[in-house]
Amino acid sequence: MTGVPQFSRRLFIQAMASVPALSDFRRRFAPGVQLYTVRELVVKRPIETLQAISDIGYTEVEMLRDQVKVLAPLLRRVNLRAISLHFETPLLTGNWTAWQHADMPPVDPGVTYEDCISLARDHGFQYIVFNYLSPEERLGLDFYRSLSDKLNEAARKASTAGLQFCYHNHDFEFQPKPGGRPMDVLLANLDPRLVRLEVDTFWVSMAGVNAAAFLRQHAERVELVHLKDRAKGMPVHYDIATVPNATYRELGNGDLPLKDILDAVASTGAKHVFVEQDFSSDPIASLRQSYAFLREVHFLA
Repeated sequence: MTGVPQFSRRLFIQAMASVPALSDFRRRFAPGVQLYTVRELVVKRPIETLQAISDIGYTEVEMLRDQVKVLAPLLRRVNLRAISLHFETPLLTGNWTAWQHADMPPVDPGVTYEDCISLARDHGFQYIVFNYLSPEERLGLDFYRSLSDKLNEAARKASTAGLQFCYHNHDFEFQPKPGGRPMDVLLANLDPRLVRLEVDTFWVSMAGVNAAAFLRQHAERVELVHLKDRAKGMPVHYDIATVPNATYRELGNGDLPLKDILDAVASTGAKHVFVEQDFSSDPIASLRQSYAFLREVHFLA
């Protein structure tokens, strides 16, 4: 893991100068955290870590399926709300070999997608999210057409249980392939009523796509948003495994055009936003920095 970059006053002032005044944001949001940010801390000190997140001012969380049984029962004690759940994607794709080759964590035998739906419903989550494809699965456009059919069916099951299904992007969906981009195929084939978007603005940007423009173009399909900043001068990437850990920055401590991104988020149908810091030697300090930025620009409700 990398250390937390020293918060640059110059970068913060530059970012602040580019962000609209309070009256310019159409809406403000409750501050949320993707608990992947504190994935190691919550194993060692679950209640203390959640309390630290709450003390900063965050009120909502998104978590991984394997975190739910331990963390979800603790949320009320620290005034946090469970919003969305990310599950292991081979539960839908069936491609456990690719999952293992990508060094992803093992899943208890016998767990099913239907179990994820029940888990989310029983613990008060509103959303269930498909969030990743292993490198071996990122094939041609026909694969993404077939995947769309699976996601639509999974979303129908979620909807029957009172949950909204979402697709979370990375950078690889924007990589040009013969015939087009995977993201375009997904958008053309996913049922917009059943499968909503969780737009990760960092990964859209890493793929060389204007994140604000993407948000505005698909405003009616956006339900959830991930926010983080990016180190200056990064080249276009289509493989998350090649992105250096130091690339992930706290909001206001990088080079993303946050004025446009935050303004675009406020113009979409997004219901919730989550700060995520993939790598940091002090995740709580990173979350504190990003919260301070969002508070100073009056983006928070």
